[in-house]
Amino acid sequence: MVCQACGNPVTAEVHFCPRCGAQIAAPTPPPPPAYPSPYPPLAIAPEHRVQRNLQTLGILWCVFGAYRILAGLIGIFVLRIATFRSFGGEPWMWGGRIHGPFAAPWMAALLPLIAVVSVAAALLAFLVAFGLVTRQPWGRVVGIIVAILSLFKFPFGTALGIYTLWVLVPAESGMEYDTIAGRL
Repeated sequence: MVCQACGNPVTAEVHFCPRCGAQIAAPTPPPPPAYPSPYPPLAIAPEHRVQRNLQTLGILWCVFGAYRILAGLIGIFVLRIATFRSFGGEPWMWGGRIHGPFAAPWMAALLPLIAVVSVAAALLAFLVAFGLVTRQPWGRVVGIIVAILSLFKFPFGTALGIYTLWVLVPAESGMEYDTIAGRL
């Protein structure tokens, strides 16, 4: 070893140079050789996850909105047939004569309820699609709220809700969405 201050040779046991009195630093051991890892490196979360998935999310929310309207229309049709047993001779109306062993007066009241719920759910889905595709500042928050509500609509709503939450909920996604939306 050599003193870094004066260049005087010193032994390894000495902590101070006998000539100048400077403190002798122990030499740092060389780093261990880098052997290749037998395992592939861990996948790091890809950057720009929100930006890459927003267009897909917007399209899927539009499709889900159309699905909700179609499911509501089918529900109304089936309930109408089950309660009134006819679409033919009498004019279309929400009330009317109720027929059949399974028909009950309260079932007729479900027809407008199904229509309102279907239209409301479809409008929310279309609102989320619009907010995400046009990168509105409120789109992420509305998307998260509607995604949580859609988790109960098994199987398509559940899948879309999970995908939406996976894209929009992490904190990094919030910062990225704010950048995309132009708020930062």
